[in-house]
Amino acid sequence: MAIKLKIKKGDKVKIIAGDDRGKEGEVLKVMPKTSQVIVSGCKIAKKAVKATEQNPKGGFESREMPIHISNVAKVEG
Repeated sequence: MAIKLKIKKGDKVKIIAGDDRGKEGEVLKVMPKTSQVIVSGCKIAKKAVKATEQNPKGGFESREMPIHISNVAKVEG
């Protein structure tokens, strides 16, 4: 059973722990089964991407990685 979370998609949050401490961003995705969220502009990682028909060259792509819900705080306003 998934846990009920107080942070929803579209909420503005502040990172309170980790390398991106102090940054603010909007929640792009909430994953209640793992108690994680993806915040825009925070915890960016380079991921290797295989070549496909849409992306013939492949290479590296920067994307946001999940952050545990306990490391973010909702910002009012």
